Amino acid sequence: MNLFSLIFGSSLGKKFVMAISGALLFGFVVAHMLGNLQVFLGPEQLNAYGHFLQTTPEILWPARLGLLAMVVLHIWSAIRLSRENKAARPIAYAVQKTVKASYASRTMLMSGLIIAAFVVYHLLHFTVLMQAVNLTGQNFSALLDVKGRHDVYRMMVIGFSHPAVALFYLIAVGLLCLHLSHGVSSLFQSLGLKNKFYGACLDRFAKFASLILFLGYAAIPSAILLGLVK
Repeated sequence: MNLFSLIFGSSLGKKFVMAISGALLFGFVVAHMLGNLQVFLGPEQLNAYGHFLQTTPEILWPARLGLLAMVVLHIWSAIRLSRENKAARPIAYAVQKTVKASYASRTMLMSGLIIAAFVVYHLLHFTVLMQAVNLTGQNFSALLDVKGRHDVYRMMVIGFSHPAVALFYLIAVGLLCLHLSHGVSSLFQSLGLKNKFYGACLDRFAKFASLILFLGYAAIPSAILLGLVK
C-alpha cells in the first residue's frame, strides 16, 4: 500500500487529513481575526494592511490556493468519515447515548456545512465585492481612500451597518466557534498528542480559544452597529 492509499484510503488517514487541515484553518482564523481587528486602529492602518495584501500576489495567491485546498480536504474527510461511521453502524442504537457527547461534537458536520456556506457568502461580499449580495446598493470596489487605495475600512463600516448582514455574520461566527470548541480538541486527539494527563487542559484551551475568537470577530460588527466605529 503506497502512502497516498494509506492516507486517503483508511479511516486513520482521513482523521489525520482532517486534523492537519483543521489545524491550518484554525491558524488562518486566528490570523484573519487579528487582521480584521485593525479596524479599531483606524482607516489608515486597515487600508495599509489591505493594500499590502492586494499588492503582494506572491503571498496572497499561494495563501488563497492553500486555504482552498485545506477547506476541500477538511470537508471531504469529514463527509467520508461520517459516511463510514454510519455504514459501520447501519442500525441505530435503541437508546441514543449522547449524555457525555457535547452539542458541539454532535453537530460538527452540520455546523461545518453551514460555515462553508457562510464562507462563500463572505467571499462574495468582501473579496469578490459582488454588489448584489451586500444589501446596501453600493459598489464596494469603487470605494477609495485619499491615497487611492481600496478603502477597506469604509467597506467594512458600510457592509456591517446593515443589520441583516451583521446578524448573519454573528450567527456564522458563533457556529464557527462552536465548531472549533470541539474541533481543536479533537485534532490533538487525532494527532496522538492528547492523553489523560493533560487532555483536560487541551479541552479547556479549545473552549477558551473559541470564546476569544468569537469575542474578537463579534466585536467588529457590534461596534459598527453601535456607532463606535464609523
